[in-house]
Amino acid sequence: MADDAPTPLPIGKVAELTGMSVHALRFYEREGLLLRDIPRSAGGQRLYDRADVEWLLLCDRLRASGMPIATMRRFAALVRSGPGNEPDRLALLREHERSLRARIDDLTACLDVVHAKVVTYEQHLRDGTAAGLWSPPAPAAG
Repeated sequence: MADDAPTPLPIGKVAELTGMSVHALRFYEREGLLLRDIPRSAGGQRLYDRADVEWLLLCDRLRASGMPIATMRRFAALVRSGPGNEPDRLALLREHERSLRARIDDLTACLDVVHAKVVTYEQHLRDGTAAGLWSPPAPAAG
């Protein structure tokens, strides 16, 4: 009979699979962001499973997208508590999505300004009129 038990993953392997540092993995655990207490081997080594890796990948994306640790902690607590709070989870995710879209809109506006400057500089360089473009003013005589 084949053993269908999942193979435990040491922290180094989880770091490799997630692209996160061992320090970051320990940080997520200390901050209460994981869905379960990570068991340890007889030697004290953390033993993750594939579900932990998937959750960590989600947490990494949420953090990279600017979700505050406190909000991530709240989301993890909701998931840990089990079925029945899906509307609360959805509300939390919707709020983060709204915030993220607003940040993207702000960044798009910034990108538009920078791109306009790039186009201006390219045009002046092509036309040979770039000398003195936005040069500091000469000091006043005095």
